Amino acid sequence: MNEQIKQIANRLTGLREALELSENEMASVCGISGDEYAAYESGNKDIPVSLLHCISHKYGVELTALLFGEEAHMNAYYLTRKGQGMAMERTRAYKYQSLAAGFKNRKADPFIVSVEPNDNPVHQNSHSGQEFNMVLEGRMMLSMNGKELILEEGDSIYFDSSLSHGMKALDGKTVKFLAVIV
Repeated sequence: MNEQIKQIANRLTGLREALELSENEMASVCGISGDEYAAYESGNKDIPVSLLHCISHKYGVELTALLFGEEAHMNAYYLTRKGQGMAMERTRAYKYQSLAAGFKNRKADPFIVSVEPNDNPVHQNSHSGQEFNMVLEGRMMLSMNGKELILEEGDSIYFDSSLSHGMKALDGKTVKFLAVIV
C-alpha cells in the first residue's frame, strides 16, 4: 500500500492512543465497524478523507496534521502558489493538493483533487458538514444518493456531504476540481 497511507495510519493510531481511546470507540465516532476502522489503522486500506475529516472535527485536530503530519502556523493568511500546495496521493486514482495546509484553525478545507479515469465502481463516502466542488479541467460524474450528475468544466455544486457521494472521471481523461469541505 502507498507509503503516505501508512504514515496517515500511524498518525491516526498515535492520535487514538494519545486520546486513550479504543479502536471501537474511534470507529463509533466515525459511524463504521471496529473491523473497518482497524483496517484503516493497519495502513493496508485506503483511508477516506471523509473519515479523517470526521476525526479532525470531533477531536479538534487539523485535517492537514492527519494528512501531512505538519501543524498549521499561520493565522492571518496562507498563500499557496500554483502547483505548490501540499499533495497527497491516496491511491493511484485520487490525488489531493491542500490549498490552506498552513492556516491555523481553518473553518474549511480547500483542496485541488485530481481523479484519474478507471473502470472501478464509484467509491461512496459521506461525512458531516457541507462540500463545494467546481470542475477546473475535464468532466466528472458525481454520484449522490443514487443520482448521477454530470459536471463539466466550470460547473459547480454545493451539497450536504452527509449524503452518500463519490466521483468518477469521464471520457478517459483526468478530472481536476476544487473541493472545499466545510
